[in-house]
Amino acid sequence: NISGKDAAAVSLPDDVFGVTPNVAVMHQVVTAQLAHRRAGTQKTKGRSEVSGGGTKPFSQKGTGNARQGSTRAPHFSGGAVTLGPTPRKYSQRTPKKMVQLALRSALSDRFREGKVIVVESWSFDAASTKKAAAALKALGATGKVLVVVARDEEVAEKSLRNLDSVQIVRNSELNAYDVLCNDVIVFSQASLPGANKGDTK
Repeated sequence: NISGKDAAAVSLPDDVFGVTPNVAVMHQVVTAQLAHRRAGTQKTKGRSEVSGGGTKPFSQKGTGNARQGSTRAPHFSGGAVTLGPTPRKYSQRTPKKMVQLALRSALSDRFREGKVIVVESWSFDAASTKKAAAALKALGATGKVLVVVARDEEVAEKSLRNLDSVQIVRNSELNAYDVLCNDVIVFSQASLPGANKGDTK
């Protein structure tokens, strides 16, 4: 419970917390997730877009220099950029089963390290950051903590969201990246994957 005392035994599903972590799949899914976050708005001007350079910089013959048609060519200062970036999407297509395997691999890895905590319930009468910090301390959750809450645990979400080292995520939004970025994963019985059909599938 939130006092850090043993309340009951919980059986974790083997298909979620007992799989062999697939490092390659986790890497590919996390890479795709980070790529999806990129805005892709970088842009440089090509030769047809840069302003100026409408006339020849000097005569075609007689100067001894190489012939030039515009000062906005890529090799001139202030000229265009050759093969520069243009707006694009960096999103990668990731199969649904691969995303599921990556999440299960990440959860299994944290479970093997003893970094998974299950609390009976967040029994807060009202939103209180002080009580939430005391509860995490009693549970032994130190470092970067990921707290997974269910949809109806709004009081717990409000209590925990102001703590600097705590990240809150709904059980329907749980992903491999957030699991791997945090040291300890804290579930309630209501938000535990496998407790409700469809959490991880």
